[in-house]
Amino acid sequence: MIRLIRTARPGVEPEARLTLTLEQRVRSRLRATLDDGREVGLFLERGSSLRDGDCLESEAGLVVQIVAGDELLSVVRCDDPLLLARACYHLGNRHVALQIQPERLSYLHDHVLDDMLRGLGLSVALEHAPFEPEPGAYGGGHQGHGQPDHGHDH
Repeated sequence: MIRLIRTARPGVEPEARLTLTLEQRVRSRLRATLDDGREVGLFLERGSSLRDGDCLESEAGLVVQIVAGDELLSVVRCDDPLLLARACYHLGNRHVALQIQPERLSYLHDHVLDDMLRGLGLSVALEHAPFEPEPGAYGGGHQGHGQPDHGHDH
């Protein structure tokens, strides 16, 4: 098995690709399969999180590019900035990881959250796409329920 142990040096061309979901990209220890079928293990510093396009290096110098894999997302499109801000507030209050873009937000699909947003007057659609949520404001990680410790008790 190929052991990916560190961030690759800048400017080095990747020789392979590894497609991972968000849940996989926030793990520092993971067994996975490169897109070409070779087995790899991630042995990264605890607390690491990977983003689409990041590159890792193996003990032997193999450079692997991380690709954010498609996931089932709930997507809200809205041209009313106040209504979109209200949606972000209510989702953020529930520690939901959000990908925020102009006139659009998305999160990992959850029918309960979808119903909540519909109750605010928004339309929610399902889409398979890569998910790159906002990094945490304090530590830069992808944090929320079901993910690594997010720094306070409930």
